[in-house]
Amino acid sequence: MHEEPFIMPKDLLTRLQEGPILCDGAMGTLLYSNGVFINKCYDELNLTQPDLIRNIHQEYLNAGADVIETNTFGGNWFRLSRHGLGEKVHAINLEGAKLAREVVDAFNLKKGAEVLAAGSVGPLGIRIEPLGKVSREEARHCFRQQIAALLEGGVDLLVLETFGYLEELHQAILAARDAAPQLPLIAQSTMDEEGNCLDGASAETFAAKVTEWGADVIGCNCSVGPVAMLEAVERIRRVTDLPLSAQPNAGIPRMVEGRNIYLCSPEYMGSYARKFVNAGVNMVGGCCGTTPEHIKSMKSALRVNDVRSKAAGFQVVTERRRDLKPPTAPLSQRSPVGKKLAAGEFITFVEIVPPKGIDFRKELEGARYLKNAGINAINIPDSPRASARMSNLALCILIQQQVGIETVLHFTCRDRNVLSMQSDLLGAFSTGIHNLICITGDPPKMGNYPDATAVFDVDAIGLVNIVHNLNYGLDIGGNPIGAGTGFVIGVGANPGLINIDEEVRRFEYKVEAGADYAVTQPVFDMGLLETFLRRIEHCRIPVLAGIWPLVSVRNAEFMKNELRVSVPDSILERMGKAANAEAARAEGIQIAREMLNQVRPMVQGAQVSAPASRYSSAIEVLDLATSTTPKM
Repeated sequence: MHEEPFIMPKDLLTRLQEGPILCDGAMGTLLYSNGVFINKCYDELNLTQPDLIRNIHQEYLNAGADVIETNTFGGNWFRLSRHGLGEKVHAINLEGAKLAREVVDAFNLKKGAEVLAAGSVGPLGIRIEPLGKVSREEARHCFRQQIAALLEGGVDLLVLETFGYLEELHQAILAARDAAPQLPLIAQSTMDEEGNCLDGASAETFAAKVTEWGADVIGCNCSVGPVAMLEAVERIRRVTDLPLSAQPNAGIPRMVEGRNIYLCSPEYMGSYARKFVNAGVNMVGGCCGTTPEHIKSMKSALRVNDVRSKAAGFQVVTERRRDLKPPTAPLSQRSPVGKKLAAGEFITFVEIVPPKGIDFRKELEGARYLKNAGINAINIPDSPRASARMSNLALCILIQQQVGIETVLHFTCRDRNVLSMQSDLLGAFSTGIHNLICITGDPPKMGNYPDATAVFDVDAIGLVNIVHNLNYGLDIGGNPIGAGTGFVIGVGANPGLINIDEEVRRFEYKVEAGADYAVTQPVFDMGLLETFLRRIEHCRIPVLAGIWPLVSVRNAEFMKNELRVSVPDSILERMGKAANAEAARAEGIQIAREMLNQVRPMVQGAQVSAPASRYSSAIEVLDLATSTTPKM
């Protein structure tokens, strides 16, 4: 919903027009230099060490800052909850605002100054939809909760800072306009050295969007030093006539004797303060690594040269990238699998797990065997259960090139950030991989390298959004990248989850994000599958049922108790009665056949697993002719 832009109070607007305003520098840098460790919740210091916060505010005022920011950058529920402080959102932000108000009022009274107290609001520290599980409404509520407390504490304006994802910034702006419509609003993004937001949006896209959303001042802070930020704000200046802000780091940190040190001198920051203002910036300041000494030098540089903002005379560029996306290929034209899905044919996948080493001959032989048996595509997981194996993308390429059967690539969020995801996806499509199953991925602690780190920039929902954008020739920030990809987008589904409401909600998000089909976890309980299919009828896409031929009663117990797959007691009993290993394998195949026969009228296909790489078991389950194909 578009809202009318808020008109700033005349005194602030006049000051912006008459000359540049100097903001303060880093809070965290000074707290760290005062012996507060980085694992401490800095925002809580408003309650536990208020004198320390007062002193830092006073240092910046003495250095010449016209605006100081509250110590509330991480004062939202999500970030505070990590420290067990979720219930103190109101208290921490209220006290942070009161501390800044107290110091500012005393300084103004003593000096006859017009210093302002700004309420600092940072990102939530989690991903929101469409890239994460947290809804836009939840995000907006958290921002509104924090901003209401800052307003109650008496701040003069709000600074939304260090936002890397435009959708999250949008929700923060909406919350600010709702909770504190009378306060001037500064909206700042953090950008990389190429002048792009963390979600890939260009400086121009950021400026156009935030102007449309109704911020009063827009700009950049954090991440990069003065040089890269100057280039970014010069690009922003060309597409908006709103006042601009710039608060760079004191350079890019360098490791010196085990510590990250920001090496830009106060004099260097002062010289760039002039350059920012000459480029049309109205508010300048500093972020990480900047100290009162830097701010003092910037104040001197602005005063001595009597610089004036060049904001006047710039016009908003009205020619913007159209929201309409170029058409993507219809599902039937993206791949043979897509064609079968579009035609409503029953399709079959069999899973081949990548080898643990570099010898992939067995997997190629298995793929040939399955192709000759009539399987539609080979489904290749990505390091299942967080184990280290050959790249599944590499195996997909080898199978398609050397065997000639279509593959389906599992693509997970565990090991890649959003930039790497886009790069890998573009490369995969260019090499002929057109079918995906987008999943969040097993965390490393489930595997044989529990100390390995995971990325999880997004979850499966966010990944589907990324792929869907690529299909339309857009990157994650909505910027055109040329010809679109043509992925057939699959997702996972688990009908057996205890919290089925949450699973249905996530399925709805996946479909809304652009999923073309879904593959379920192994099905052993028909009632659960029937319930799930009924619950998703309003957002139904083709569903392939997961079919797993059990090999032993231990296998069944593992599925039920460790993988949390719903395995009825009746199946455990059947597997337990098998006289030997071969009898157990035969019973598992029979159970899988029964499952397949029951689900066939309800779904559009089946994904059959091949435990221990016994591909003949999958063929027996599907009851495909194998007379000309040797068993494997």
